[in-house]
Amino acid sequence: MIPVPSGMRVWLAVGRTDMRRGMNGLALQVQETLGRDPFAGDLFVFRGARGDLIKILWHDGLGLSLYAKRLERGRFVWPSVSAGSVSISAAQLTYMLDGIDWRNPVHTFRPERAG
Repeated sequence: MIPVPSGMRVWLAVGRTDMRRGMNGLALQVQETLGRDPFAGDLFVFRGARGDLIKILWHDGLGLSLYAKRLERGRFVWPSVSAGSVSISAAQLTYMLDGIDWRNPVHTFRPERAG
């Protein structure tokens, strides 16, 4: 898994991305469409049309890495903006990778009494 420090910047490439693209095509998309530097050490997250697959592009200072995750059930929650990028926190990315709605995470267990 990607070591995501709490201060790392995470960018969601909103809209649909062609999931056939590899790391070079996605790096070019970061540069041209998002106007960001793909080699700056930030994480760039892309989602396809179906919504069950994401790809994460990351440059660690030595080289580019491309990670992919597919959900067996459900879809990744994605912003409704049609173009550009949205910044989220590393904690929100962790929620997203676990299939949890990162915009409003809900605790599944809450104690009812103290004793």
